[in-house]
Amino acid sequence: MQCFRRQPKRSVSQENILREQSRRVAALNGMRLGLKDDKDLKFLLKGCQLLKVKSSSWRKERFYKLQEDCKTIWQESKKMLRSPESQIFSIEDIRDVRSGHKTEGMEKYAKDVPEYRCFSIIFKDQRKNLDLIASSEDDANHWISGLAKIIAHSNSMNQKQKLQHWIHTCLRKADKNKDNKMSLKELKDFLKEVNIEVDDYHAKKIFQHCDKSKTEALEDDEIEEFYKILTERKEIDKIFQKYSDTEGFMSCQNLVRFLYETQQEEDAVVAAPALIQRYEPNERAKRGNAMTKDGFLMYLLSDDGNIFNPSHRKVYQDMTQPLSHYFVSSSHNTYLMEDQLTGPSSTEAYIRALTKGCRCVELDCWDGPNSEPIIYHGYTLTSKILFSDVIKAIKNYAFKTSPYPVIISLENHCSVDQQKVMAQHMTTILQDMLLVAPVDGNKSQFPSPEQLKGKILVKGKKLSRQEDPTGTNGNNNLEAEDVSDEDEAAEIEDETVKTEIQQKGKSDTLKLAKELSDTVVYCKSVHFNGFEDPSHPRAFYEMSSFTESKALKLAQESGASFIHHNIRHLSRIYPAGWRTDSSNYNPIDLWNVGCQIVALNFQTAGTEMDVYQGRFQDNGFSGYVLKPEFLRDEQTKFNPKSTTEGTWGTKKKLLLKIISGQQLPKVNKSKNSIVDPKVTIEIHGVQQDNNKKQTKVIENNGFNPKWDEEFTFDIEIPALALVRFVVEDFDMSTKNDFIGQYTLPFTSLKQGYRHIHLLTKNGDPYSSSTLFVYIDIQDCD
Repeated sequence: MQCFRRQPKRSVSQENILREQSRRVAALNGMRLGLKDDKDLKFLLKGCQLLKVKSSSWRKERFYKLQEDCKTIWQESKKMLRSPESQIFSIEDIRDVRSGHKTEGMEKYAKDVPEYRCFSIIFKDQRKNLDLIASSEDDANHWISGLAKIIAHSNSMNQKQKLQHWIHTCLRKADKNKDNKMSLKELKDFLKEVNIEVDDYHAKKIFQHCDKSKTEALEDDEIEEFYKILTERKEIDKIFQKYSDTEGFMSCQNLVRFLYETQQEEDAVVAAPALIQRYEPNERAKRGNAMTKDGFLMYLLSDDGNIFNPSHRKVYQDMTQPLSHYFVSSSHNTYLMEDQLTGPSSTEAYIRALTKGCRCVELDCWDGPNSEPIIYHGYTLTSKILFSDVIKAIKNYAFKTSPYPVIISLENHCSVDQQKVMAQHMTTILQDMLLVAPVDGNKSQFPSPEQLKGKILVKGKKLSRQEDPTGTNGNNNLEAEDVSDEDEAAEIEDETVKTEIQQKGKSDTLKLAKELSDTVVYCKSVHFNGFEDPSHPRAFYEMSSFTESKALKLAQESGASFIHHNIRHLSRIYPAGWRTDSSNYNPIDLWNVGCQIVALNFQTAGTEMDVYQGRFQDNGFSGYVLKPEFLRDEQTKFNPKSTTEGTWGTKKKLLLKIISGQQLPKVNKSKNSIVDPKVTIEIHGVQQDNNKKQTKVIENNGFNPKWDEEFTFDIEIPALALVRFVVEDFDMSTKNDFIGQYTLPFTSLKQGYRHIHLLTKNGDPYSSSTLFVYIDIQDCD
């Protein structure tokens, strides 16, 4: 039997003091968020009972409240021996708050409750949605509006405010007896909380320096002094001193010099006054058109001091070229949340992919009960979802992240009757969004992403004797005919799947309904029979799908032909059948030969997905990135295997200094576990450019590790190169633990002193984890 230590009972006066302190802390944090005296915030801080919905038979009342840090939600749990940490979730982990019946759970299990009382919390990682029912419309509105405000205001805080908020939250956590003072033991606990190991001598030295009152406890101004020592950035002070005057101000003229000489900013004269107005907190300095050290730090931590070029955060590329001239963010088996054999299928997977910028989603369609087509991974035990529900999700989320076209890649296994139902659902649900006729009578080449804005295209089989997609004459009275059945699900390397296929006696052909055929305009699926004979060119709208192994073989053996093929035609690549765990292949080699629709499993985190999202954060996260000119030119002689024969842009030398890290997260949540960080810099591109270098390991310091190490990389083809920064917790005996990463195109790098804002394993930003680096890019002779 497990024994629990009884906590000493507090007196009523102690309880009242603690309650008042808690109220003051909450008010202070609310003010930091810019939500002073906000009614919704006050309601959330008070908390209320909500019904948690899990299934048709599981609907239970639980108490939820916003904690005083205004960053975390506490949820009541009836589970025995549940740890306090598991009853808390962070607002930083929330991706979205949806009102009404906007999740699968709410659609299935809460239809009997009015929409105005229902809301759902959607998390950033693979965590299940939290479906909740409030007792009244007012309560639901308080939660929906309150959470939305906190998320918006937290996102708009600058890095310094986030750091201050975080440190004060950690200080509060370390203050075990809640007396608003910090003993030496509490200070040491706090340092472990923020991921830094300090020996007893140094901890005592810091403590004694701050303890001006000699009371053996830090309070008020002494805690602020400790905070200043902790957050000191000597490496930035050194840069600032070089350009500042004796009074500690950097004049606008000196800021121009810094921006021009060090940061390589061409518009330094225009940028400097704007940066002072935007980031300088000192009004006197601002009036004098100068910058203090605080303002300088805020600039370096901001978007303007980011390693990623801020001008690439919006669409800046030419969007009027044919669709085949762009890399397109694409998902494989989009409906799957986990593996390829037994995992759940969900409309939520489509929503997640589309909000991550995906522009090509896949639907595996099979006959379902009640004449309603379903989507799942055929021959496997993955769960099933309605085709109509997926089309509704695509309609609602297709253009929330990007206005550019979405391609629905149909893998059709349905009977003629259910194909007609599919066509009807797409027509009635998508309405004007669905492209059903050529744009501006374009019959010789693809229209551009600009011309297709707000449109949804269908990729699928087309009746051969029917009029072709671009409107030339044919037999338009044909109702249905046999077409080849390219069954990707049948390629799965799994014994159970193979047995299932043998028992069903799979056919190589499929009868195709005219109604479904009519939805295909520019993306007609055809079997690949080799690269075209110039004397008998294939129609531009005919496109083929390749397994990764077939595509890589073509890239290796016929790279030049593949590049020419991809100038005029679309190519879709998908993972090999043996990847039943939903792992991913490296997309780089396929991009290097101009393949556009390189489909990955979006649900699986890892290097491949990091590189993928790194490529597509370019051009405003629009899901379309213009291919380099040498992958679009009909006369190109580019070959990624032999880059010496020709001019493919100026070769570059990348000089990179990893200076320091800030607030790296704890990998192991154990109180005494401190990370030992090391940084690896990877170049992903053509074979000659692929490279990897790493820093030394810094022991026991995830709070402010210092490396000061320089690296050099030669880049042959800058237009195809990506740079990935990976931070790991070094472990001598086991595999290193992932801490964070950031990947971006080489062409999006900013020069000078820059911060890298690290991303989690799932690609979401940490609130204040950064690397500080220096970048210099030179032309090679």
